Amino acid sequence: MKSLKAEASSLADPEEQLKIINHHSAIIEEIPDFADRLSDINLFPLKPTGIDIFQMNVGYMCNMTCKHCHVDAGPGRDEIMTKEIFQYCLDALDGSEIDTVDLTGGAPEMNPHFRWFVKEVSAMGKHVIVRSNLTILTTNKYNGLPVFFKKHGVEVTCSLPFYSKYRTDRQRGKGTYQKSVEALKALNKLGYGKEDTGLMLNLVYNPVGAFLPGDQTEIETQFKKELKRKHNVVFNELYTITNLPISRFLHFLLMSGNLDDYMEKLVQAFNPAAAEGVMCRNTISVGWDGTLYDCDFNQMLEMKISEHTVQHIRDFDEISLNNRDIRINQHCFGCTAGAGSSCGGATT
Repeated sequence: MKSLKAEASSLADPEEQLKIINHHSAIIEEIPDFADRLSDINLFPLKPTGIDIFQMNVGYMCNMTCKHCHVDAGPGRDEIMTKEIFQYCLDALDGSEIDTVDLTGGAPEMNPHFRWFVKEVSAMGKHVIVRSNLTILTTNKYNGLPVFFKKHGVEVTCSLPFYSKYRTDRQRGKGTYQKSVEALKALNKLGYGKEDTGLMLNLVYNPVGAFLPGDQTEIETQFKKELKRKHNVVFNELYTITNLPISRFLHFLLMSGNLDDYMEKLVQAFNPAAAEGVMCRNTISVGWDGTLYDCDFNQMLEMKISEHTVQHIRDFDEISLNNRDIRINQHCFGCTAGAGSSCGGATT
């Protein structure tokens, strides 16, 4: 499978994606504006609650090309964060009260400055989360990373679509499940996912199809039971994340004829409590080129942060950013549906 960008698909254009989720059909055009829903519960304009999480997308390069990927990541993507931008991030974090740095991609491990940055930011006393696809940790170039993660107390949050081979490989490619289990076992061997070690190993579950995730606690219980039974694998927590109608998942919805129904599901499942806890309220997203966004999803749609605050990490100003208006569009219904969705799982 190639990325949308490699295929020169019209959906590689963020403006085209926004046009589709707003105007694709008469049904979609009748869907209420997300802003109106927020107004109904006195949340518009949406404002930050303070930056707790400093999320960095360090590049779209990845060893995989997954069907649901909202980043449209893959081996052919050459957008990659430079050491200069990493240094701007360190400068911003130095002296800041932000305590969590969340590294994502692509496969963040493939950035050539990844290890250097983890060492530097860990030395500041910041808590580091790495979002891994697991399979990268089984390759010759990167199979030493679990030991590196342990040395620096890195929290590892991994994608695993399901506890069965068929459903995992269906979403992420043949052989993914076996490699993922191999990586999980390697992490377990070092103490990750085990009680009283302090080495956090979390899984992320995205539905395989045009439906919302089920109850997070119930799914976590199922995963723990089955992975323990089948492979003697353990982990700490499982996060459910709703697939947002952008990039490759939007392509899937269009090709399967499910876009209208899926958008209606998201709107009908709108949860005011989930809207209160959306991740853009306590997170800032740094793009690979240093551009600032409200979240990783807005980054993929090139919806830059409000023009009334700083636009680039080199000009980081926490006070200004905490007073901005958060930019929204119709894809935001995905984060407020049901129990809510964030990079840390359900929000209610």
